[in-house]
Amino acid sequence: MQTGQRTMRAVRSRTPQGPKGLTLERIDVPDPAPGEALIRVHAAAITRDELDWPADRLPATPSYELSGVVTAVAPDVDRVRVGDAVFALTPFDRDGVAAEFAAVPEAVLAPKPHAVDHVQAAAVPMPSLTAWQGLFVHGRLESGQRVIVHGAAGGVGHLAVQLAARRAAYVIGTTSSSAGADMVRSMEANQVIDSASIFERGIDPVDLVFDTVGGDVLARSSQLLRQGGRLVTIADEPPEGVDATYFVVEPDGEQLAKVGDLVDEGALHPAIDSVFPLEEFRAAFERSMASGKRGKVVLRVIG
Repeated sequence: MQTGQRTMRAVRSRTPQGPKGLTLERIDVPDPAPGEALIRVHAAAITRDELDWPADRLPATPSYELSGVVTAVAPDVDRVRVGDAVFALTPFDRDGVAAEFAAVPEAVLAPKPHAVDHVQAAAVPMPSLTAWQGLFVHGRLESGQRVIVHGAAGGVGHLAVQLAARRAAYVIGTTSSSAGADMVRSMEANQVIDSASIFERGIDPVDLVFDTVGGDVLARSSQLLRQGGRLVTIADEPPEGVDATYFVVEPDGEQLAKVGDLVDEGALHPAIDSVFPLEEFRAAFERSMASGKRGKVVLRVIG
């Protein structure tokens, strides 16, 4: 073990009671298994409602986005080395990373963008990979095509707008507030539309609908598609009779490395709502579940 530590602090979800079921405990530092690197976690980001995910395997450590530094590697690891600054979305079927150290598969790790600090980097992986996979993997968006992003001012939506604009698509964003509309315009959307309006009657057909909202907005969206167009959603199962893709984001180090390059180029700007020290873990998770927040809630583990 190259950390010099045998134990570490970690947030643990003990009971399915939301933030009330969380504790800060001292547990063993994990050893990296084959194919893994041990990361000294500098910051970990929180996703709304994630405390519901591991209810069948408690106790568990929450948070699945990190930025940190490699402190040890398994013998078969060759993509990262001790001392590398990395960030990642980690697999959902294991303990998360709201801890001082985390063992992470090397396949999901990517070099941390140089242009941002660890707190900012930790806010990138899940929303950016969700947007990337929705637009380019499932949505097959190409330069010059038309895309509408529902929930364009949200955590995933605001990055989807930036990624689609970078791909030179014609980008239409829907949002439910004037403040959100101003934000979306600032990210170079070509059009911004009130999601409460009858938007399906005032827009020329699009090649791709990327939905992060669900409900009635999703149900009305098939009317926007040109022949052969695609509808992709992360919010709800699509209505019956609609040819659409519903997906859950997958960790992917290669895709995240491309995202990191865009962050370094100044083409991608993640939003951060608030930052809490690890010791204020309960307040951080409560904030992540609150209404009116704009961007990620991040735990600062070091500093």
